[in-house]
Amino acid sequence: MSYDQIRLDKHEGIALLTLYRPERMNAFTGEMMAEIIAALDDCDADDGVRAVIFTGHGEKAYCAGADLGAGAATFDYDKHGDGSDSPVAADGTIDWSHPLVRDGGGRVSMRIFEAKKPVLGAINGAAVGIGATMTLSMDARLASDTARYGFVFARRDIVPEAASSWFLPRLVGIQTAVDWCYSGRLIPAAEAHEKRLVQSVHAPGELIDAAIAKAREYTADSAPVSVALTRHMMWRMLGAPHPMSAHRWDSRVIFSRGRSPDAAEGVTSFLEKRAPNFTASVANDYPAFAEFEDAPPYG
Repeated sequence: MSYDQIRLDKHEGIALLTLYRPERMNAFTGEMMAEIIAALDDCDADDGVRAVIFTGHGEKAYCAGADLGAGAATFDYDKHGDGSDSPVAADGTIDWSHPLVRDGGGRVSMRIFEAKKPVLGAINGAAVGIGATMTLSMDARLASDTARYGFVFARRDIVPEAASSWFLPRLVGIQTAVDWCYSGRLIPAAEAHEKRLVQSVHAPGELIDAAIAKAREYTADSAPVSVALTRHMMWRMLGAPHPMSAHRWDSRVIFSRGRSPDAAEGVTSFLEKRAPNFTASVANDYPAFAEFEDAPPYG
């Protein structure tokens, strides 16, 4: 697939997804949303990809937020179409399950959440609005020392989107989350690191190499299907009401994977003191358990 607003480069097991709108500081659009989702679909289906790294083109911005080219109507989504398929009925009632109501940033955030490969962010500059919130469902965020985060929604009379009211407090705690979101102030990389939003801070020229090294650390000696399952289990259990949910899922997965050739290879390679040769395919051999993994319907 060809892309206009992102670039996708695969090399030695790592897919580098670059937000690419150089004339607009990589600002987010509906087209970019669709291309990111398509690229993640591609990476999940490609067993040659072990991890995905997001970054932005250039040195100034990772993503400057939503493209404000529509001016005052930027966030009035009902005005973006031709009026023929509006969620607002003639009597003023709103169909809240209508596709035009659904937040595009949330579609990206949820697709990253559902990814079967580790997803990392190499935040190379300003990450504002959706540029900040789309990174929250990634497994790690590494930042340039010139990066700035901005949860600026209240300054635009909107609210944090992309499911960030679920993700952000879990990452940095509720006090830090409300501080950043109420004020809308820009957060320097050092503060983001101190509050554990970002895992590490690097000089701009070293950022991508550091992200690749971290991605390889995650994946080099681990079974791909095991990593995919672990990713889903860890993220989903953050919202589980009781540890019994985790125990039930753990038990099913361990029983399922224990019967696989990769589990035998993992033990045998350890006993023989050699590198493992895992052959199971994430695209074809992932054992899904619907009661734990199926997302609730949006509407």
